[in-house]
Order: sequence, then C-alpha cells, then structure tokens
Amino acid sequence: MISQTRYTPLNAFLAYLQFEKRYSMHTLTAYSNDLIQFFDFVETQYEGIPFTQITGTMVRSWLAGMKEEEMTGKTLNRKISSLKSFFKYQIQQGQLTKSPMETVISPKVNKRLPAFVAENDMEQLLTNLTFAEGWKGYTEKMVIQLFYATGMRLSELIHCKETQLDISKRIIKVLGKGNKERILPISPSLADELKKYIHEKPSVAAGNLHLFVTEKGKALQPRAVYTFVKFYLSQVTTLQKKSPHVLRHSFATHLMNNGADLNAVKELLGHASLAATQVYTHNTIEKLKEVFAKAHPKA
Repeated sequence: MISQTRYTPLNAFLAYLQFEKRYSMHTLTAYSNDLIQFFDFVETQYEGIPFTQITGTMVRSWLAGMKEEEMTGKTLNRKISSLKSFFKYQIQQGQLTKSPMETVISPKVNKRLPAFVAENDMEQLLTNLTFAEGWKGYTEKMVIQLFYATGMRLSELIHCKETQLDISKRIIKVLGKGNKERILPISPSLADELKKYIHEKPSVAAGNLHLFVTEKGKALQPRAVYTFVKFYLSQVTTLQKKSPHVLRHSFATHLMNNGADLNAVKELLGHASLAATQVYTHNTIEKLKEVFAKAHPKA
C-alpha cells in the first residue's frame, strides 16, 4: 500500500493507479516521488495555487531547473510522463478541460541498444562454470538458467510459485506487469531439472510455495539475486551492466539473431506494444553488419 501524501488530488490519482490500473509498487513509488517533487515546487514557487491553475510555463520552469542540475533526458521524460498521466486523469474526472502538458515537449533521448551476453559466453556460463557448493549454488544455477531460458523479469521470477509450473506440458505461467498473465515454454531438459529441484527442496521450505527458495526455506530477495547474477556474469563477460535484466536482453537478442518472429518475441517478453520489442531488431542489424564485415571481400 502506498502511503498518503499531503496533496489530496495526488492521493486520489495514486489510488486510481494502484487499484484500477493495478500498477506495481515500484511504478507507484516512481509516480509518487515525481509528483510530490512537482507539487512541492509549485507550493514553494507559486504559493500553493490549486492544481487547476497550473500552466505549461510552470511545468517547463520546473523541468528547466532539473535540467540545470544535469538530470538525464530519460529521467526528465519519466517525470513528464508522470505529470501527463496525472493531468489526463483530472480531465477524465471532469476537474480540467485541458492539460497544461500540451505545450511541454519531451527531450530527445539517445536510444541505447540493450546490452546482452554473447551466445558462446552464455554457453560457457551454463556448462563450464563452477557454481557454489550445496543448495545455494544449485539454486543460483537454476535461477540463471530460467532467466536465460524464458526472459522473465526479476520480480516475475522471485514471485513465481510451484503451481505456475506445469512439468508435463513444459510451460510456466507468469504474472507480468499490470497482472497480465503469459505462458512461457521451457525445454524438456529444463522441465526435468526444475522437477528435480522441487523434489530436493530442503524440509524447512515445507509450506513455502515459491519455486525458488534459500537454504533456510525462504523466498529469494531481489538484492541477493542481483548480486549473484552480477558475480557469475562477471566470470564470462566484460559488459558494464551485469544484471538479471541483461539475461532478459540476451534471451530476446539471441532469439532475434536466430530468426525468431518479432511478434512472438513480444509475446514471450510480455511487452504491451511492439515498439518496446523493436529495439532488439537493432541488435540483429548490428550482428548482420558484423557478419558482413567479416565475410564480404569488399566490406
């Protein structure tokens, strides 16, 4: 539950995002922080005028101040997006007829290609690397395998329950963003390994239905997963980013590089729009350029 703010219009909007739009806690916190920051600015600079009198000029003044603090375009765009959603909601509620955001232009952001681990490095990680001893290492290896085999998000994986896994059909049902369910296929060998993992769970985990548990039988914590993924990836790659999300990027990029259909990759990743998935086609183009440069006599 997100805590109440001292701004009444903001509380109603956040409640709408939480209970009707069913946004995650992470997203709600980002919206809340952005909007509180803006309302604090309005209160200080404009003596707390009602939100119905906020103008585009006031919003641009706030954004200009942050730009001077060298805030990145990506962060500014997120704050603009938060404000746009807030004012759009007020129009829906009949509080406003026009949004002050109509005159606010989002800064251009240079699109960075998603970082991914090379296929041979992933092979090295899963076949030749020695994992920690005992249940801890066993769990860590299984987690990395599942990230790479399915492209799951970190939150999806740690909240995954045994009941979401159907060994005989070789599928996992995943609850993604906005509580949207999607079905992910897994290979026969991974299905067998997950069956074995569940069977060998420590007795202290009895009653805990999470698919992955610690040696104490508890659910995995995001920070711990982030730490061990970073550790193992650092053994095989020099990438700057070594997070669970890099394994998701690797899953998508390797599928695209091996000829997978863009719409199929979109469904597997649980993207709401094709635009989010299209970024992986750029990685494919880079791969084609590389192949061309190596293979063509006139390259």
